Amino acid sequence: MSDQHSFETLAIHAGNTADPLTGAVVPPIYQVSTYKQDGVGGLRGGYEYSRSANPTRTALEENLAALEGGRRGLAFASGLAAEDCLLRTLLTPGDHVVIPNDAYGGTFRLFAKVVSRWGVEFSVADTSDVSAVRDAITPRTKAIWVETPSNPLLGITDIAAVADVARSAGVRLVVDNTFASPYLQQPLALGADVVVHSTTKYMGGHSDVVGGALIVNDPGLAEELAYHQNAMGAVAGPFDAWLVLRGIKTLAVRMDRHSENAVKIADLLTRHPKVTQVLYPGLPEHAGHEVAAKQMKAFGGMVSFRVAGGEEAAVQVCNRAEVFTLGESLGGVESLVEHPGRMTHASAAGSPLEVPSDLVRLSVGIESADDLIADLTQALG
Repeated sequence: MSDQHSFETLAIHAGNTADPLTGAVVPPIYQVSTYKQDGVGGLRGGYEYSRSANPTRTALEENLAALEGGRRGLAFASGLAAEDCLLRTLLTPGDHVVIPNDAYGGTFRLFAKVVSRWGVEFSVADTSDVSAVRDAITPRTKAIWVETPSNPLLGITDIAAVADVARSAGVRLVVDNTFASPYLQQPLALGADVVVHSTTKYMGGHSDVVGGALIVNDPGLAEELAYHQNAMGAVAGPFDAWLVLRGIKTLAVRMDRHSENAVKIADLLTRHPKVTQVLYPGLPEHAGHEVAAKQMKAFGGMVSFRVAGGEEAAVQVCNRAEVFTLGESLGGVESLVEHPGRMTHASAAGSPLEVPSDLVRLSVGIESADDLIADLTQALG
């Protein structure tokens, strides 16, 4: 499908070719491990074994590439599987990576506890400060890693500005676009080399699948990543790929509602006496508001806030919530609440990425905003 179509049209149609056998408008789930060959080496459509390629996964990968404006998309069993494949493709022992001082706990754990044992070093920098990123680069740096908005402090990084720094230094820029989704932000168009997604989140959108993705423009890098994807094997299964494809069809309308609800929630929290700080890039007082307004279509559905009374008060807010479900993850149609310090970011405790103990993170769903506001009001007490 032509990339001249609107995002909403691409989300529904890119990669979703009608089944040639029956005309089914939804691609079938090819729940198969191997494929009959027409003679030795006579592959039908290039398919021989589903770790290497599967038609349902191909449909998702084509869709992902179209939505991010990339040449190649690759689908994985989880977001961390995608990150692992990327790091082992880009890096060798002795290399160095600049990572954010506000990153997903699982990403930090991957660098600190797994990749570091392989001889790869990393430095932490405030990626919202372009000069800090520039200063963190060493002669051995091979990549700059960015999350924007970041998890869980909703920091904003100027992708185009950091891309200029990366280009000047001859290093790759990787952008985790999970919080924004390609509907709100497209990092490749702003100069990034690689886009990372946990498709578990907004792309799937219904808390019923785990997956990850990489999207790139460089054909050479795409081939290297595809080689490692097959060699390492952490690919998206056909049913998981189908679920993400299904979720993507409604991504645009869901992100509109997530963003609308989050603005209302942020407004409530800024006026609540028991809230000491609200972290949401849609607020004019947010340090990254102007940059976010420049590079995002809207400000997304993630809101974090700090609670008067410290850690125990924050935990009690999480425990008292009713419409907001206490749980990890994010990006589903249902609203979630969590305490990052004890849950998603516990692995960062004691590190430069440790999050405030009085922080609560919300994944604002698509329920009635009035119901969500009432629930937060009673949870805060």
